Amino acid sequence: MSLAWTIGRQVLLFVLYVSVYVLLLDNGSVVLFGLGWNFFYLGFLLFLPISTPVALQLALGFVLGFSIDIAHDTGGLHAAAAVLLAYLRPWVLRLLTPRDGYDAQDTVNIHQMGWQWFLVYLGVLVTLHHLAFFFLELGSLQHPLVTLSRVGVSVLYTAVVMLIVQLVLFPVRRGRG
Repeated sequence: MSLAWTIGRQVLLFVLYVSVYVLLLDNGSVVLFGLGWNFFYLGFLLFLPISTPVALQLALGFVLGFSIDIAHDTGGLHAAAAVLLAYLRPWVLRLLTPRDGYDAQDTVNIHQMGWQWFLVYLGVLVTLHHLAFFFLELGSLQHPLVTLSRVGVSVLYTAVVMLIVQLVLFPVRRGRG
């Protein structure tokens, strides 16, 4: 796979994730039980190739979050939480490293890494992102139970959507060769 193709694919995915989130999912009509928001755009950061340099992940996290902030006038909430996710991603990947390590071409893919690995990876990062986002949005710790319920429902909602994206859009790897 050439570098130009990889970069082009990532640019296209970036535009796709941001466009779907801004145009379709964040209009208020897809809020679950008045508590759960779907942060679909996180799929771009979560599914980056494992070998993506950390500095690039941080820059992409900022650009991604800032793009959402501009579209919704949220004053940096999405950028801050997305940069936190991008910062923590390498730590979580290291924590979940398989016994034989990662191959250079490994990606975050449920078919390749397995259900258990994927669910832990997704659960940890989405939960930390949502905790940061919702507590920053509130600006205090005044209503922790309401905020934690928003986090919990939103984590489940976002995780289910990310699972569907993985199962539908990411191909099954044919074997390690």
